[in-house]
Amino acid sequence: MTASAPSGRGEPRPRVPGFSERGSLPRHVAIIMDGNGRWAQARGLPRVAGHKAGVDTVREIVRDAGEIGIKVLTLYAFSTENWLRPRSEVSQLWRIMAHALKIETAHLQKNNVRLRALGRLDGLPDPVRAELARSIERLKGNTGLNLNLALNYGSRQEIVDAVSSLISSGAREVTEEALASRLYTGGLPDPDLLIRTSGEMRLSNFLLWQSAYAEIYVTPVFWPDFRRPHLEAALADYARRQRRFGGL
Repeated sequence: MTASAPSGRGEPRPRVPGFSERGSLPRHVAIIMDGNGRWAQARGLPRVAGHKAGVDTVREIVRDAGEIGIKVLTLYAFSTENWLRPRSEVSQLWRIMAHALKIETAHLQKNNVRLRALGRLDGLPDPVRAELARSIERLKGNTGLNLNLALNYGSRQEIVDAVSSLISSGAREVTEEALASRLYTGGLPDPDLLIRTSGEMRLSNFLLWQSAYAEIYVTPVFWPDFRRPHLEAALADYARRQRRFGGL
């Protein structure tokens, strides 16, 4: 893991110079969006203020990722373990999520973003499921960035669900390809770069199968403060690495 971060926010720029030309731009970037609560507490604000500020960051990073040329962006929005938080905070999180889906879909449409959700979606609150379904339907014809929201997502459960699906289908053998096709991410490329904000050095049950060969980049910046210069720093670090996939 690499931990680093630039200091300034900077103004959005159209592309990251040289990445595409050198073939070093990751196709799929996954982000563990961490630190909303600590960001709020450091400012003497309720934790919910951090979650609301995090929505603004999502809007900016989705736009920036599309401008830079990233094809797939997966955001860890709500884990299966997040249900263990205080009930009041969980309720607020889902209200923010439903409102964000309702409001932000117009921005996603403007930026030609296609939306997909990953996780046990039948466990989502009804208002969130309804808004999610409407957003996915509205954006399904877009051809730009593929945005995946991991909601009620746990990677261990995902693997168990995939194995159960194979068994139910009567599969006579289990191969990597067959299992991968049954994951929530079936049909998506594995992440090339996994970014975690807030400085924590752990995967938190996120894309465990898919991240087998992902490059990992950790920044101490809390998610509400994460901006394009921080994303570019992660991409620059990725571009300097030599990916061997277990070889020499």
